[in-house]
Amino acid sequence: MAVLIASDLQKDINGNPLWQGLSFKLERRDRMTLSGRNGAGKTTLLRILAGQTNPDGGGLSFEKNARVILHDQRPPREQGITLQEYVTSGRQDLVELELTLRELEQRMADGDMDVFDAYSKAQTELEALGGYRWRDEALDIVRGLGFTDADLDRNLETFSGGQLTRASLARALAAKPDLLLLDEPTNHLDLESLEWLEKTLVTYDSAIVLVAHDRWFLEAVGTSVLEIEAGRGRFFKGTWHQWRKEQAAREIALGKAIAKQEAQIARMEDFVRRFSAKATKARQAQSRVKQLSKIERISRDPTDDRTMGFQFKKPERAGKIIFELEQGRIEVPPPREVADPNTGARTMVSAPDARVLLEAAELWLERGEHVNLVGPNGVGKTTLIETLAGRRPLADGTIRTGHNVQIGYLSQHGEELHFPGARTVIEACIKATGLKPNEARSLLGKFLFSGEDAEKELDGLSGGEHKRLGLAVLVASGANVLILDEPTNHLDIESREALEAALESYEGSMIMISHDRALLEAIGTRTVAVEDGELHNYLGGWQEYVEVREERQALERAAKEAAKAAGTAAPSRGTASGGSTREERPAAGGGKASAPTTAPAKPLSKNRRREIEKAEERIERAEQALSALEEELAAPDAWATPEASAKNERRLGDAQAKVAELYDRLEQLSA
Repeated sequence: MAVLIASDLQKDINGNPLWQGLSFKLERRDRMTLSGRNGAGKTTLLRILAGQTNPDGGGLSFEKNARVILHDQRPPREQGITLQEYVTSGRQDLVELELTLRELEQRMADGDMDVFDAYSKAQTELEALGGYRWRDEALDIVRGLGFTDADLDRNLETFSGGQLTRASLARALAAKPDLLLLDEPTNHLDLESLEWLEKTLVTYDSAIVLVAHDRWFLEAVGTSVLEIEAGRGRFFKGTWHQWRKEQAAREIALGKAIAKQEAQIARMEDFVRRFSAKATKARQAQSRVKQLSKIERISRDPTDDRTMGFQFKKPERAGKIIFELEQGRIEVPPPREVADPNTGARTMVSAPDARVLLEAAELWLERGEHVNLVGPNGVGKTTLIETLAGRRPLADGTIRTGHNVQIGYLSQHGEELHFPGARTVIEACIKATGLKPNEARSLLGKFLFSGEDAEKELDGLSGGEHKRLGLAVLVASGANVLILDEPTNHLDIESREALEAALESYEGSMIMISHDRALLEAIGTRTVAVEDGELHNYLGGWQEYVEVREERQALERAAKEAAKAAGTAAPSRGTASGGSTREERPAAGGGKASAPTTAPAKPLSKNRRREIEKAEERIERAEQALSALEEELAAPDAWATPEASAKNERRLGDAQAKVAELYDRLEQLSA
């Protein structure tokens, strides 16, 4: 039986229809994603399904005794309880059942054996609902979302807003309802928690309805799409990517149908105009007039099809090296500058309670590179890029900035956007960019601030509008180096795709933090991961980083299992670029260890052949990168100074080791 059947749902706002005609059916393990622009009514639909508000038409039919849980962006109402108590309260039925069992156990201990049957019945019911392990499973969910064991006994009042949002998500997941409703579940999650959430949701036996702006997440989790557009609903069975392809094909087919009908109408109208006055053709002309009156005109739905449309202008050429961080130490809170009372010399002094995020960190950014910076929340990514942008001091080490570097910085929450004296969007844009009013309006129009929207007051802007204003100022700056911290936060999918297209064509240099993996994959030419307090470099975007990371983890697991079988300690993970020491990597072109003698191999499976093909493609890309680097390093100035020689030797060694590592992987797959 279906968990939920929705029939012809309708919702009105102030007497006007928000949407109507929404119909769909959900069974267990169905995961329906909602598509629609901000304001289309996606959250309203979730609240109707949760019973928090009523529809104005249509009907809902739920499975008998179905439990429904909604996770949204509102903070928990509960006060004075710990995180552990809050999360487990999502299964109040199990909490009360455990209390009943303890009460019955006490009565039996006191000699009242008349309650034995009641105790046996309650225990059977608890086991049918998951048994005593449900609390352990709930705490595993809490840990999967980035909390530590030390957080479990903290009161909710001690957590930040983002942490409370994650706590709400943990409570909803731990409840394991029949229908799980998720509104922006990816907010405030780092990449590790995002990957964990994806793997968890696809194993749930619940029906799920979710709203999210993370395209990678939608594709990984969703099994169907409910498109809400122009107040109407259209259900599509399939993944997010399949739906986008079908949507594009539908738009093309509709455009062709409209063009064909318009051509037909034009021919008929032309006939009427030419021959209505001629006696011999008058009857035919009148027939055409009747036909024209009966034609049902094909038209597009009245949709809000406005999208951001902008490009970064070609930036001024910077030097070959943009940034070079050597032996950098980054602390929070940052050190402060103190003057020596005797000499007046000024030095940086660490705070007594300073916490070191990165020690002896090395990072470089070259002209034209687009670098992704990834890692769990709290490891220092934002602090690092603020340091590169000159917004906070280094505790130790050196940052060298190249020739003609012009930085454009966009923070996660827009703290750098200050518009003294400005009241409206247009006034803020003029003050920040120095543009003339008509130029500022033209710029703002590309970021969906057209007409009266440009006169909106700054205090009333939504998160998405504030982000779009920040992007407009960034584009006008003409910077040749972009430092971006979560640039897609608060943007809808259409705006994210517009930003992605603009960044793909940007000719300057960039270092970016983002949890939008589709953006990381599209933009990144190199990935820097913060791992175990160190910076590790990986060639390519998100997918290549994940593949190398998973290969390394698989090798580590195999090494641990082998060491366990042999009764020895497993080798520890290396610390050099890419996750292993340079000494552990054979030089490119070096000899490979001979394979041990084995029994005749079985024919390779289709999956194994596909893996081999992917490995061969990665080798080809890595060899091309190595050839390009060798050509670059053939120039004499690449070895002109000891510092340049050391850095370039390291880069060449890493590239050679990457090729060798990929050949080893191919050999393992082919064995």
